[in-house]
Amino acid sequence: MLDYPALAAVSAVVREGTFERAAERLGVTPSAVSQRIRTLEERLGSIVIVRGQPCLPTDLGRKLCAHFDQVQLLEADLAPVLSFMGDQLDTPVTLKVAVNSDSIATWFPEAAAKFSRETGYLLEFIIEDEAHTADRLRSGEVIAAVSADPGTVQGCKTIELGSLQYLACCSPEFAQRHFPNGVSAEALRRAPCLRFERRDGLQARWVRETHGIELDAPMHWVPSTFGFLNFGLAGMAWGMHPAMIAKPRIADGRLIELTPATPLNVTLYWTVTRLHASALRTFTDAVRSTAKARLFQA
Repeated sequence: MLDYPALAAVSAVVREGTFERAAERLGVTPSAVSQRIRTLEERLGSIVIVRGQPCLPTDLGRKLCAHFDQVQLLEADLAPVLSFMGDQLDTPVTLKVAVNSDSIATWFPEAAAKFSRETGYLLEFIIEDEAHTADRLRSGEVIAAVSADPGTVQGCKTIELGSLQYLACCSPEFAQRHFPNGVSAEALRRAPCLRFERRDGLQARWVRETHGIELDAPMHWVPSTFGFLNFGLAGMAWGMHPAMIAKPRIADGRLIELTPATPLNVTLYWTVTRLHASALRTFTDAVRSTAKARLFQA
């Protein structure tokens, strides 16, 4: 049988980053947190926390945190009918979810707010490229993910949500400088473009699918959805912006499409742990209903 107070200490240290902040969260002393984790490591014969600034979990520590999160979910379902667990109802459960930045900036807050209102649960978001959020689920770091990966994840179910639509946009002033004669292969090779981070292939994919060339242009690296938008509005470069964000700026003349009517659709999936917890069903329902209303449905 696992020592659950020790697992609570491991989880708190991983979440808070230090033994001191974990102790404050648990209402015990830092030495008590340290002792619980040391005893657990001795019992398991393996390190679960790499001490540092911040403290980080080992692979085993990550798996233990995932297990502890799942146990908390299941216990939350039992708490209303078990009188001895009454005090635990005052401590909301926190779910860790991996979501891409563009979903966080557009449609996902509506789903998250609906879930939080209905359950009182708290959420901790891991921001990751949509092509890699499922990897966070495979590692046990999160309990659910919005992903562009339709592949199966062991112990999880995957639900198609619809597509987040992107538009290739720039400011009118940028278009006058770099595309005075229209968007051509040569102009695309010379015009600076935006890139979210090194795994962001949206600009290259749009150029390939729309203009039949490989993108080899100067790039600005901007790892922020609204930073991406602001640099585009400032005339610094062109880039792929979520249509939900771009369309109002196109309507008021601050952005234009490079090549009109050439959207790029990125299909998104909700991948969630197959755990029989009512909160996960409620969360899934909120995500599906919001996605149906806000995402592009083919």
